[in-house]
Amino acid sequence: MHDVDILLVEDNMEDAELVVRELKKNNLGNNLIHLMDGAQALDFIFGKGKYSERKVHDKPKVILLDLKMPKVDGLEVLQAIRSDERTRLIPVVIMTSSREQKDIVESYNLGVNAYVVKPVGFDNFSKAVAELGMFWILVNQPPV
Repeated sequence: MHDVDILLVEDNMEDAELVVRELKKNNLGNNLIHLMDGAQALDFIFGKGKYSERKVHDKPKVILLDLKMPKVDGLEVLQAIRSDERTRLIPVVIMTSSREQKDIVESYNLGVNAYVVKPVGFDNFSKAVAELGMFWILVNQPPV
């Protein structure tokens, strides 16, 4: 499997399509994988199930993670990422509609790199996605 720059974990197809379209429009979506729930994300990140052939050391440059998902929620995915030596340094950005203080605090307590509340308006959401992609893929310097 080729390198993955962005792992998008989002169960809302409209939001996912908007994120993918905006990233591609800014030439940032070529190496993007979209998964629909936290269980798929954990299998992908840790090379299990249908992703057992994937090398775990081929880490995404950033994970865009929704909180409220079926099967395994975003906080559980974040906790698993941060509790494993192989994955703990992967940048994780929560992208959610939740403004609940407990979700924000728990996300940061678990080590999220950024918490972004999805803007309601299309233009604001598009701009936020483009800026996130630019920063995490082009500007940020991750540890090797």
